[in-house]
Amino acid sequence: MRASSLELSEDAAETGGHAGPADHAACRAAIRAGSRSFHAASLLLPPAMRRAAYGLYAFCRFSDDAVDDPEAAAGKAGAVARLEMRLARAYAGAPADGPADRALADIVASHAIPQALPAALLDGLAWDAAGRRYETLGDLCAYGARVASSVGAMMTLIMGVRDPAVLARACDLGVAMQLTNIARDVGEDARAGRLYLPLRWLRQEGIDPEAFLAAPAATPALARVVGRLLEAADVLYARAESGIAGLPPSCRPAIRAARLIYAEIGLEIARRDHDSVTRRARVGPGRKTALLLRALLPLAAEAERAAPALPETAFLIDAVTERPPASERVPESERARAAWWDVAGQVVRVLDMIEVLREREALTREAS
Repeated sequence: MRASSLELSEDAAETGGHAGPADHAACRAAIRAGSRSFHAASLLLPPAMRRAAYGLYAFCRFSDDAVDDPEAAAGKAGAVARLEMRLARAYAGAPADGPADRALADIVASHAIPQALPAALLDGLAWDAAGRRYETLGDLCAYGARVASSVGAMMTLIMGVRDPAVLARACDLGVAMQLTNIARDVGEDARAGRLYLPLRWLRQEGIDPEAFLAAPAATPALARVVGRLLEAADVLYARAESGIAGLPPSCRPAIRAARLIYAEIGLEIARRDHDSVTRRARVGPGRKTALLLRALLPLAAEAERAAPALPETAFLIDAVTERPPASERVPESERARAAWWDVAGQVVRVLDMIEVLREREALTREAS
């Protein structure tokens, strides 16, 4: 597929550090292949931040794939240990020979990202490797804090924001997205022998976890569990909305788009009677484009964002406040550029996004 004008402008951005143009292109390809929703939302970011977002996503994707690789020589635990070594090398300024490693080394240095944040992600992957299950919603949120809120916190730092209140709302958004992912993938996970739904909720509905894994089936009882999980996600989506106003104006549409698209996945699950076993909910290109356009609208009056962080995510915020940056990492000119009222610039971006989405949909139809 040809590169869009958005991607060409990104490639024209200044390079430096460990990662070069080929590395940035490889990271961009990882997100295009790995997450349509995140890729669509990321196109609303300014080019420099978009490139950092792709690098961060590529490392996360690489890490997840490494742990899931059934041919890993030393098994899942060995894969996590190797990832921990690669993370240490990135922080030491001597990254391993890979595009994602080089990109990560530049990102963590440029944006003063505490090592505790990507280390939390690897902790969550270690929990996956161990086949951990979760008794309560709080236990599940602790998992979401590691595999999703850690990424949200890192993205907030990439945007130049270290306000604990904004970070708390970014962590809320991460957990909400992870709960949505779990609700969407119930059947797919069960067929792979994985179960993330709170065990206590299953037992309350008379569902035996082992029996469900042996023969996954969509039932009214399971639908109630999935609906309950989506209700918890909706509470966190509402809390997260108030933090978007604390981001640089040029970044707000992208994060709001991600929030709207993921929440729409939950709505699609609900429209299908909360059946995530026999089918997988998707947000079509037309609806996704409408949500991207909605993300460009100005936010409502700034809501109260002083609610305390979730207990399960507080350690991430503490890690940031314990490591203040040596200096302001994001120039004010970059933070103020392309605000929501730059209508012409934002419309050009959305038109380009629509073209990208149409091309992707056409390729999907050809492959099916």
